Amino acid sequence: MSFRLRPSVPAKAASLALMASLVLPAVSFAQAPPPPPQPRAITVSGEGTASIAPDMAIVNLSVTRMAETAQAALAQNNEAVRSVLDALKANGVADRDIQTGDFSIFPRYSDRQPTPQNTNQQPVIIGYQVTNSLTVRVRELSKLGGLIDQSVKLGVNQGGQITFTNHEPKAAYQNARRKAVEDAMEKAKTLAEAAGVMLGPVATISETNLQPVAPAPMMRMAMAKEADSVPVAGGETTYTVTVEMRFDIRP
Repeated sequence: MSFRLRPSVPAKAASLALMASLVLPAVSFAQAPPPPPQPRAITVSGEGTASIAPDMAIVNLSVTRMAETAQAALAQNNEAVRSVLDALKANGVADRDIQTGDFSIFPRYSDRQPTPQNTNQQPVIIGYQVTNSLTVRVRELSKLGGLIDQSVKLGVNQGGQITFTNHEPKAAYQNARRKAVEDAMEKAKTLAEAAGVMLGPVATISETNLQPVAPAPMMRMAMAKEADSVPVAGGETTYTVTVEMRFDIRP
């Protein structure tokens, strides 16, 4: 009489599970799709500019006063600034175009240096300085020189930075955008011809930079007191746009 040993049900299940664990990863790996090929493309940047005459100026006017006490310096400064504000408004500058850009009160110290007899000598406060700075938008450029001259006579003694700009530069930006796209397309065509490939449609386009470039003349107010009217020249404001474009390459 002979006997055949049959594997138990749990042992058989474990064996099948082991075989499945060895086979399934291979099957799964074999069925994974290959990564898609990278699209062939040409990426370029283009720049466009448009220049127009400015119709507005932004000017900084500062009043600085010094006195022995902070209260006295502040009172003198307030009086001068009020006179400047009244003159600006009398010449048609609206309240919305006048803004306080900076206000400060600082102590002024003596220049005494330590001596061999007193090496621990500390600086001594000898007065106070008050500065009030105004940022003014002048929409009538024909009045700009006269306003600066009058402001100096009324007490402005610092500042003078002028930035010429435009109230509504949208049309200039639109023109600059068109030129930027034309510049990018011309570059892409040149690259495609040089590489011996055919340029396809535009895949992506983005605007990366908007930058107005305007002349910003600097002047010292203290040097302009003798002038009847400060001469200023607006020139042109140049608006620059940069775009980045990606073109497909035809197969």
